[in-house]
Amino acid sequence: MSLGTGTAAEQVSRFARNMLLARLLMPSAFGAMAIVMSSSSIISAISDVGLGPAVIQHPRGTEDSFLDAAWWLGLVRALFIYGIVFAMAPWVARFYAIPALSGLLRVTLLATILDAMLSPRSKRIQKEMKFGRYAMIINGGSILGVITTVVLALILHNVWALAFGFCAENVFRCLFSYILCPGLPSLKFDRTAYSELIHFSKGMFGLAFFHLVFSRADIFVLGKLFSANMLGLYTLAVYLVQTPATFVINMLGSILLPAFSHVRGDKERANRMLTEVTSWMLLLGFPFAMMLWFFGSSLLTLVYGARYAVGATTLAMAGIVAFINILNNLITSLFFAEGRPALHRRAVAASAIVMAICVYPICHLLGMVGGQVSALIAITASYLLQIARARDILGLRLTRYGRAILPAACVSGVVVLAGIGARVFGLARIPVADIAIG
Repeated sequence: MSLGTGTAAEQVSRFARNMLLARLLMPSAFGAMAIVMSSSSIISAISDVGLGPAVIQHPRGTEDSFLDAAWWLGLVRALFIYGIVFAMAPWVARFYAIPALSGLLRVTLLATILDAMLSPRSKRIQKEMKFGRYAMIINGGSILGVITTVVLALILHNVWALAFGFCAENVFRCLFSYILCPGLPSLKFDRTAYSELIHFSKGMFGLAFFHLVFSRADIFVLGKLFSANMLGLYTLAVYLVQTPATFVINMLGSILLPAFSHVRGDKERANRMLTEVTSWMLLLGFPFAMMLWFFGSSLLTLVYGARYAVGATTLAMAGIVAFINILNNLITSLFFAEGRPALHRRAVAASAIVMAICVYPICHLLGMVGGQVSALIAITASYLLQIARARDILGLRLTRYGRAILPAACVSGVVVLAGIGARVFGLARIPVADIAIG
């Protein structure tokens, strides 16, 4: 309950922030920040070693020596990332012909170091499923960072408010982590702990990079093909649907990874848990995705303003992508809990390859919506591969797994009828009435 409440509060605050900032800042500010976040993610993804999942799934994950080893590995990685991106920042600015990108990258990426400096004991409370303190650290820090961003936007009225606000979130998280989970990392070298962390990381190597290609390739391509203003319209449309999706993924991931770890080796219980959670996600997510197809334009108009309504098709496609991604992440948690991240890596690699092949020609052909069309093709390939691996390795029963599709489709049919009715009676031209029907 505490985790759900905290995550919901964070996402609501982000939603409210974007509603306000869309009226305070130009779309180009969001476009520039999207390029910053995507560019800084490259090096981060290349060097990701999966320290968080390694601690949670490992039997020694509550020991101080193990947590300290993970902390030092994470800090060294973060410092390496910052050095690389600091050096490449001017090149990125020249490539996109946006001079401010250089400084924005160097400021924004300080968040990577701050994130690595979280109290080493904060990982323990997540493994032990003490979600009250975990929510205060992660969600509390984020909410204060969101408030900081809004205050800075009222003062600065430019993209720097987004950059400083993003760093502020990590500053607050770091402070809260040491207040709620006190304890400095030890300098003592535990060879066994480092060895076991690195062993798990071998299965994670390259995973984050493949995920980056899937999740950020559209930003890189669209940022080059179109103006920062158009990219900002695209980014906010996608973010609108990613807000609830992120809430669901973060909450379920935080709960399911330790839950699956507790039943590790019991395939029947693990498959039953996966099937039940998937059934609920189908029942909730399928109708929501359908709603975006019919009511997306009104939603964007009401939330961001009339100029953002052009992103309605992008929003609808993003809704389907987010829905499939949630289902995919449920299986991912199961693989990680089994200590087999390499199973997930193969699926993500496939999605990255599909995305890399499709994204440029599809964006060139379809325009801005092509980014999400490419993402849909890529995430579908990944999801089908994960289902196949779960069936082969863990004995997933496909008939039982897919049984919830029919009731979800029936509920979605009601949404489709409501959407058609709104258009027949002319209510679609009134955003508030249109959304109320949806």
